[in-house]
Amino acid sequence: MNKTEMAEKLASKCDLSQAKALEIVSMIFDTKPGTGIIAVELDGGGKVQIPGFGTFGTKSRAARQGRNPATGQTIMIAAKNYPFFKPGKGLKDRVAE
Repeated sequence: MNKTEMAEKLASKCDLSQAKALEIVSMIFDTKPGTGIIAVELDGGGKVQIPGFGTFGTKSRAARQGRNPATGQTIMIAAKNYPFFKPGKGLKDRVAE
């Protein structure tokens, strides 16, 4: 399912226009700087918890040494933050059925 298909389903279930449903989906999941409710919260170091569904959050990875596979030369890999999603019990149980 892509964003447009999700908006179509939202529009049909909530009696919305497809344009309004697409706007709502974009407001939640957009990744452009300064937009997207989830992305803005993760940018600030917070997390988004949706009970029964899961948690969106960020983790940090420390700087470390790596190896260039082509040359074998040792290189430094910079520290970085990355997003994660941890599914909730309700979602895990439903998918497992």
